[in-house]
Amino acid sequence: MNLEGRRLVFLLLFLGVGIIFTLRLFYMQVMDDQWITRAAEVSQKQLTIKPPRGILYDRNGVKVVSNKTYYNLMFVENQIKDLDTLAFAQLLEIEPHEVEERFEAIRKSLDRKTRDRKTGRDTIVNDYRRYLPYAFIKELTAQEIAKIATELPNFPGFYEEAISMRDYPYPVGANIFGYLNEIRPHELEADRYFYRIGDVIGRAGLERYYEKHLRGQKGTRFIISSARGKVVDNFADGKLDTPAVQGFPLHLGIDIDLQAYGEQLMENKLGSVVAIEPKTGEILALVSAPSYDPNSLVGARNIKKNYATLVQDSLKPLFPRPLQAEYPPGSIFKLIQALSGMQEKVITENTSFPCNRSMVGCHNHPTAQNIQQAVQFSCNPYFYYQVRRFIHQGKHKNAYKDAAIGLDIWVKYMKSFGLGIPLETDIFGIRKGVIPNVAFYNHWYGEYRWQWSTIRSISIGQGEVKVTPLQMANLAAIMANRGYYYTPHIVKSIGEDGPLPRFREKHYTMVDSTHFAPVVEGMRRVVEEAGGTARRARIKDIVVAGKTGTAQNPHGEDHSVFIAFAPFDDPKIAIAVFVENAGFGGTWAAPIASLMMEKYLKGSISDELKEKRILESRITP
Repeated sequence: MNLEGRRLVFLLLFLGVGIIFTLRLFYMQVMDDQWITRAAEVSQKQLTIKPPRGILYDRNGVKVVSNKTYYNLMFVENQIKDLDTLAFAQLLEIEPHEVEERFEAIRKSLDRKTRDRKTGRDTIVNDYRRYLPYAFIKELTAQEIAKIATELPNFPGFYEEAISMRDYPYPVGANIFGYLNEIRPHELEADRYFYRIGDVIGRAGLERYYEKHLRGQKGTRFIISSARGKVVDNFADGKLDTPAVQGFPLHLGIDIDLQAYGEQLMENKLGSVVAIEPKTGEILALVSAPSYDPNSLVGARNIKKNYATLVQDSLKPLFPRPLQAEYPPGSIFKLIQALSGMQEKVITENTSFPCNRSMVGCHNHPTAQNIQQAVQFSCNPYFYYQVRRFIHQGKHKNAYKDAAIGLDIWVKYMKSFGLGIPLETDIFGIRKGVIPNVAFYNHWYGEYRWQWSTIRSISIGQGEVKVTPLQMANLAAIMANRGYYYTPHIVKSIGEDGPLPRFREKHYTMVDSTHFAPVVEGMRRVVEEAGGTARRARIKDIVVAGKTGTAQNPHGEDHSVFIAFAPFDDPKIAIAVFVENAGFGGTWAAPIASLMMEKYLKGSISDELKEKRILESRITP
């Protein structure tokens, strides 16, 4: 063979081999999916290590939310060999057909909608991968996993994985703590750095508000794996690995024993109890009645079992009444009217008005000679006269325009007391109540077509005025502090860093502190002296200042309202109690408040008959 012939042979051979490799490469990359999958398998060298969630402690260091170990039964489809479906189903105590149905449900759950850029049409893409691990059964208890663990080696591709879930040693505070639930697709898209499919996220309460503090920092482990996904060794002897860091502990202002006692007192009743430490704004108890055991919503299995029942309950245990229920405040509103009236100089400490029952109904009492007695007797006509002076201050000759000017001033005072605005506490979903302004009344009656006689019910906290129980308790804290408040909050420290900065800021009302003395003296007389409306709020050896309220309810019995603080000279607790459909504030709300305050201040109850009466009472529609 000549040289030219050999050269041609080598050239053809070279071209042939090149064509064969090109075709083979094209087939592997484009036509045969298994090679894409194999390449992906080999590249999976980084494992995410999930951190344990942060622990919650009450103000005394008692653990109130912790973590408990559960187990997922995991599988990797590529590692499953000749699965004996019947034997596997018997091990899990399910029907054989449920095995394949569960596999299919897992695959189907990883469908996601995506839009084709060229056609603009939505298509379904499935993210399931045969080489990745998935949970076949989630949230098995230690006892449940123990029944099957010894048999798992007989079923290659299946293994157990320990997971952490919440545990509540005290079955109270559900509306405070919230719960966790599996992350939703739009939440996953918003933070793919931290979360993966199947992770849980705070869904309500503190779990939701402090999610980024509680979730911790994920860790990583780099591994060397085979093409089939089997771990061969640690990559670089683990030098590149990073440990998972547990979420920050949250130290709460809540006293868990007081919280539990409040929920006990409110059994068979509808309403709220909110207690605050006035000097810090820390919430000591936040009772929503009725409530439920927070353990009943731990994990997807419990949520599926119990959530619908809670939602459908006519008494609304999932509804956080302290934060979202808006009620007429009733006579507790007279405290703010008195203070703002003195500040505006429409009355003085010694102003007297007749108890004119032709103007508005009132109970029998002597004529109030000063503001202390007006508060003590809770005289309705007194505050009608006083608020009329406030609204009509003579700033304009036209009575209707004068009323609009006066109401604008009045609204500013109300807002300075935290009413008509959302108190930015550390739970989502808080409502701001209703403080009607000029625009509100213009909408209903027309511009300059109303005056005090149209809106006079606001004088005694009725009509259009609405406040939340949290705002009522904050008013009690303002009275205890003689003019200022810290935004009420539940978390007193994130780790060792203290509360969020905004909870350290004092908020002053528009009323000078000097005007508070006669009003809080009136509150003391409400409880401690004859003629007061809250004798049932007395506590042995502790001076209490309080104010009753009876909020009109067009749907049934009036609501019972009471706010208070104690001790009088050095307040350590401010409280609001709201009992729906219970009538006069001094009958039910006042004794509940006194029991809560005594429990917190003394650790025990001196009046067992009072406690027995409240515990055995049933006040529900």
